[in-house]
Amino acid sequence: MADARRQPGRKLRSGTVVLGGMGLLAAALTACSSDDPDKRCVDRDSYKTGKGYKVVAEKNCKTSTTVNGAHYYGGKKKSGWVKGGSFTKSGKGSGSSSSDDGSSHTGVSRGGFGGGDSGSGG
Repeated sequence: MADARRQPGRKLRSGTVVLGGMGLLAAALTACSSDDPDKRCVDRDSYKTGKGYKVVAEKNCKTSTTVNGAHYYGGKKKSGWVKGGSFTKSGKGSGSSSSDDGSSHTGVSRGGFGGGDSGSGG
């Protein structure tokens, strides 16, 4: 009797089910992911050429301690030291980068509507 109510030609395609499931999975993973996966607390005064900054306990970045703690984003961690990152949290597509010595470089900045000082040609 259930077959009598089925409309001929109306099949649920497996591709639709898979794509819907993938969307739910992506939404769940995005909701559970951390905003700062590469955020570390480092001692700003500990920089050594070739090593970078010494990674310290998170409490040094949250409260006032004898360590000059600050959050450091990105970079490569090796043996308790991190280098190649930045003290500023970068947004996606910001056009900036940093080198191993901690200096920051800004990419090309392009003007838009009302972004320049030149007068109109009228």
